[in-house]
Amino acid sequence: MRKNKIKQMWQEGKSATLGWLSISHSFSAEMMARQDFDALCVDMQHGTGELNNVLPMLQAISQTDTVPIVRVAWNDPAAIMKALDLGAYGIIVPLINNAEEAAAAVAACRYPPDGIRSSGPVRAMHYGGGNYFGYANDEIIVMAMIETKEGIENLDAICATPGLDAVYIGPADLSYALGLPPKPDNTEPIHLETCNKILEAAHKHGIKAVMHCASADFAAGAVERGFDMVMLTSDLHSMIAGVNAQLSAFKAKTG
Repeated sequence: MRKNKIKQMWQEGKSATLGWLSISHSFSAEMMARQDFDALCVDMQHGTGELNNVLPMLQAISQTDTVPIVRVAWNDPAAIMKALDLGAYGIIVPLINNAEEAAAAVAACRYPPDGIRSSGPVRAMHYGGGNYFGYANDEIIVMAMIETKEGIENLDAICATPGLDAVYIGPADLSYALGLPPKPDNTEPIHLETCNKILEAAHKHGIKAVMHCASADFAAGAVERGFDMVMLTSDLHSMIAGVNAQLSAFKAKTG
């Protein structure tokens, strides 16, 4: 079976880069995949796409060595299994509040006897290669998002969930949980302290910690703090930033 590059990087003590796909189109997915991110996430929670958009986007990503990841909209076994069958090599599950919910997410990603995933990897077995059934449980990454008040309270129990590979910090919803307005790259002391607490709990339990960032500077700082993967930028944010930069430069030169 095709090895999961992100797992290999983590085993070597390296931090990985993650790009984000909010626009549901195979062409933008392909272009983002060609920019040398280690992994790309198709966002089904807050992105513009539906399930029928996932297949062509995963096909576009897999023209490259970029690892395809899907954030599902909810902790729904059916949606998780469908994304995996279409070829996702990682699943991000939002709004995990406790160990039971984390265990349910893990179970949906693992074939028996380790979980409840149904057998039917329609595309995944062709993308993943030979003996997919024998190695999928070892190669597929499962990430639980820590972003709610209850999730913070149950942090240790969530991180101790057998089979969970990583926790993923959702900074905007985490801000709500801390009584703060959501904003990118939040530098409020309580927000930074909570993120560091999540990082420490993950590493204490032998799993990885991922930080959702909005700039290269903040992402670099997160790596320095010990995060194992950073989400650097999205297709939508990059498009807007690029257009604004060109318009600002034009207006500055033309008055």
